[in-house]
Amino acid sequence: MVDYRLNDEHEQLRLAARSFAQKEVAPVIGEHYEREEFPYSIVAGMGQMGLFGLPVPEEYGGMGGDYLALCVVLEELARVDSSVAVTLEAGVSLGVMPIYRFGDQRQRERWLPRLASGEILGAFGLTEPGGGSDAGATRTTAELRGSEWVINGSKAFITNSGTDITGLITVTAVTGTKPDGRNEISTIIVPAGTPGLTVAPKYSKVGWNASDTHELAFDDCRVPAENLLGERGRGYAQFLATLTEGRVAIAALGVGLAQGCVDECLRYVEERSAFGRRIGENQAIQFKLADMELRTHTARLAYYDAAARMLRGEPYQKQAAIAKLASSNAAMDNSRDATQIFGGYGFMNESPVGRFYRDAKILEIGEGTSEVQRMLIARELGLPAE
Repeated sequence: MVDYRLNDEHEQLRLAARSFAQKEVAPVIGEHYEREEFPYSIVAGMGQMGLFGLPVPEEYGGMGGDYLALCVVLEELARVDSSVAVTLEAGVSLGVMPIYRFGDQRQRERWLPRLASGEILGAFGLTEPGGGSDAGATRTTAELRGSEWVINGSKAFITNSGTDITGLITVTAVTGTKPDGRNEISTIIVPAGTPGLTVAPKYSKVGWNASDTHELAFDDCRVPAENLLGERGRGYAQFLATLTEGRVAIAALGVGLAQGCVDECLRYVEERSAFGRRIGENQAIQFKLADMELRTHTARLAYYDAAARMLRGEPYQKQAAIAKLASSNAAMDNSRDATQIFGGYGFMNESPVGRFYRDAKILEIGEGTSEVQRMLIARELGLPAE
């Protein structure tokens, strides 16, 4: 029989993450969010717990767990705050995993122990100011001159790229032309602080205000030739694999936000009274909460399915897209309904529900827009691409 229950190891990890989120994140994250301040102490705590190294083998300083373990933790963190959750999500799926999946032994030994411990954060420079969802239209270039890559161009909306503990940025760049005339795209590791790399001031964002996001500029930025990540010309395939894997993680984050909305509303409807009775006694409120739980449960099963297929080594591209689409829809719908249930209090920035509402929208955009997920699902169904 199909069994969607977590095993004992994953369940214990979930409980530990839940305790950390409630005790260490919930009491302070509102102030960080309001000040648009990166929560270094919380990130250090996650590092001490080994969360950045969950899917990394022990030989590289990791926990030796699997990707589902990361997803379970992300869900629990996002039940309290998405800024903290996305810092971990991007730090692992976009910072750690490309080095682990595609790096050579020297690169793994140099970077993974520090990334897995949370001593440094990694970022992934893919999106460009004029590119949006068209990641194949990369304009950033990297020219091999002697023993160095010389990088020129810019990247936009890059998470974890400008913190005091950012250690590296993995950058996609055009490194030549293929025989058929298409761009040859490769992936190159750029250590933080490399001359020629400029980190712009942080964005002023609608949500995820306690996370770190910047635009990056490369002006004759030089790194050693051995910083090429994986095979030259395989950058496009690498970032497609990275994004597919990351969609499962971001789906777990979306489920966490959706569940957090249910949690907050269940508490509120027992406390709030109107017209002489608790509002939780009103069938209209009960139906909203039933729908919110329905969306959350369904989205959770979707990301469990995608993660299980990934871990079994089966194709999971369609399931990852379904999970990401279902979870972002659940997060948006639940945050809207939660704000409505809370009324004026839900519109206040200091309210968790207010933060959830602001944080939910980016889930329909980042790691592939909802439109891109529908396109991917349609292609997996065998429908013709435009």
